[in-house]
Amino acid sequence: MHDHAHAHTPALNGEQVNRAFIWGIALNLAFVATEFISGFLTHSLALMADAGHNLSDVASLALSLLGFRLAKITSNPGYTYGYRKSTILISLFNAMLLLVVVGIIGYEAVRRFSEPYEVQGRPIAIVAGIGILINAFTAWLFFKDKEKDLNIKGAYLHLAADAGVSLATVVAGVVIIYTKWYWLDPLLSLIVMVVIIIGTWGLLRDSLRLSMDGVPRDIDIQELRKMALAINGVKDIYHIHVWALSTTENALTAQVKVDPQLTALAIEDLKKELRHELEHLGIRHATLEIGC
Repeated sequence: MHDHAHAHTPALNGEQVNRAFIWGIALNLAFVATEFISGFLTHSLALMADAGHNLSDVASLALSLLGFRLAKITSNPGYTYGYRKSTILISLFNAMLLLVVVGIIGYEAVRRFSEPYEVQGRPIAIVAGIGILINAFTAWLFFKDKEKDLNIKGAYLHLAADAGVSLATVVAGVVIIYTKWYWLDPLLSLIVMVVIIIGTWGLLRDSLRLSMDGVPRDIDIQELRKMALAINGVKDIYHIHVWALSTTENALTAQVKVDPQLTALAIEDLKKELRHELEHLGIRHATLEIGC
């Protein structure tokens, strides 16, 4: 006896998420242009490095938006789950892209320590101040849904970190105005690099795990088994496989041994209860093989 469940937990508001991504892309793209031009004119590596970082965030937002739209495409004979998996692949690509940016920033920062440039503190502080407003606002757009999807969480973390980096850049710009400590510029670039690594490592780890069909980090197989065995009539559950269909949906297949004395109606009730409990654990698609 087989049962394929499609339980539904509260889903993301597609229109709201779509609007948040579009706002984030537009505002950050405008800021990238402002930041890079300002950095070039003032010889500030910190501004140009942060512009490169923000540009990677724009690319990440654009790719994430693409992933959400691909995930909505219905399944077909060639892709029976549709294109949901694209959200995981995009999340992995975004993390790798950020690590490439880290390498470029690190190389240029080290070079600047041996060949320091005279930079202007006032433009750095002003542009970074604008960055605080833009990054804080766009991070707020994703705050509500950040725990519902890996791509949204990645966007929120990056933008929130960017706001923090912009704040540090404002402080550095003010200090440079009064002290002429130009070495603060490449030092700040290294700080940006560290912030990116810290913010990206978890995203890279989780994305790689999901892309290899590993058990999603927030699901404990032993806890799942304990939950199933606590249901009246379930004697055993084995051959459990859990994987991610997308950054928001998990799937499960398992064999369930039930009390042989259960009637067909009782087995149906048991399956409904098991599906309900699985939904609470974040598993919205379950294929169960029932046996006695």
